[in-house]
Amino acid sequence: MTGSKYKTVALVVAAGQGSRAGGDLPKQFRRIGGKAVLTHAVDAFSAHPAVDAIMLVIGAGQEEVVASLISDGQVAAVVQGADSRRGSVRAGLEAIAAAGGPDRVLIHDAARPFLPPVVVDRLLKALETAVGAVPVLPVADTLIRGIEDHIGEVVDRSNLFRVQTPQAFQFRAILAAHRNWDSGRDATDDAQMLRERGHDVTLVDGDERLEKLTYPQDFSRAETWLSSQRTTRVGMGYDVHRLAIGEELWLGGVQIDHDRGLSGHSDADVAIHAIVDALLGALAEGDIGSHFPPSDPQWRGAASSRFLQYAGARVAHRNGRIDHIDLTIICEAPKIGPHREAMRVRISEILAIPVERVSVKATTTERLGFTGRREGIAAQAVATISLPALF
Repeated sequence: MTGSKYKTVALVVAAGQGSRAGGDLPKQFRRIGGKAVLTHAVDAFSAHPAVDAIMLVIGAGQEEVVASLISDGQVAAVVQGADSRRGSVRAGLEAIAAAGGPDRVLIHDAARPFLPPVVVDRLLKALETAVGAVPVLPVADTLIRGIEDHIGEVVDRSNLFRVQTPQAFQFRAILAAHRNWDSGRDATDDAQMLRERGHDVTLVDGDERLEKLTYPQDFSRAETWLSSQRTTRVGMGYDVHRLAIGEELWLGGVQIDHDRGLSGHSDADVAIHAIVDALLGALAEGDIGSHFPPSDPQWRGAASSRFLQYAGARVAHRNGRIDHIDLTIICEAPKIGPHREAMRVRISEILAIPVERVSVKATTTERLGFTGRREGIAAQAVATISLPALF
């Protein structure tokens, strides 16, 4: 990362333990909608065209789990944080400065996974004339002061706001605020530190979707909300290949010992091809032939697992989730029953989904047609996926 290359860097702080959220995992690694909280936050910045790079601050010993949750090249650098949030942010800012320093930085808590791009737009617009900007929400509830267990005076809420992240700053100004902060004091957020250095911090409209995940009930509420924001898609795939002497027989990603094998595109795994078409159909992204033309010699003899991995990655690229795969293989021979579980396991491995989401069935055509004459094998598949609604 160099200062001349990046204008805006997102600094995602994910070094906390999140003990109040319950469970064995830090809250930033817990899953919502099939994806880790941290991944949601990183993906949101990755998708925003004004964010040039992402820096991630994590806790000690979290490198392996973090690497499993983010895509290669998605994050410019990963830095180990400190015992406090302020210390972790400082570590991230220093790492960014050492790499040259951008013009602007967006400092964000990973525990706020749902980041609408419009909030980033508002913050960066505010930085055109301000040193710092934060998203806020008005306080809607009546506020009171408590006197032991009794109601005290009502607090005027007309000028009270709830502060969210990301908070946006001119990089040099917030770096100086951190470097000059009294190390004996704590700071609840970065805007407070900048304000104490004499800078005004602009308020922009926040968003209810940016609420921080802190307690167990927050995760339940987020899961419910996310489910309501998703749409279910169903795709169907169908494929046929002829049986030929001298060919290997691959079905459902499993090699089967048989007197003949399937001939055709790649290794001619008709079952995998049907699933690929079903997934691409659910995405409305064409069919296997449009992505892997049979006329292209590079796919001759290729393992069909590569095509299935690609289709699964296309779903992931759309922030989708594969909910179920239902595969039916149509043939007289070989018998599918002895290989059914191995196929389920292999398909689940390729798609990185639980095996419980994969169904493999088989049937015959009562000796009718080309499959009944044992001239070929057919397969049909139905894929059910869910995609998030756009913010």
